Amino acid sequence: MAVPQNKISKSRRNNRRSHHALSGANPNECPSCGELKRPHHICPSCGTYADREVIAQVADVDLDDDAA
Repeated sequence: MAVPQNKISKSRRNNRRSHHALSGANPNECPSCGELKRPHHICPSCGTYADREVIAQVADVDLDDDAA
């Protein structure tokens, strides 16, 4: 079983962990609507990806009264 030979000081332990912090998000601007979106993801506000409409928005879909 692996047991440390000597105590690792708090300073040495914390220096090793200094690179473990999470980086912030890198949002991009949507080319069609201008809202901020995650890179390589569908825009949540307009539903486009790579200048194509991937998801139809609720206002664009026509529903029959008896279908709903």
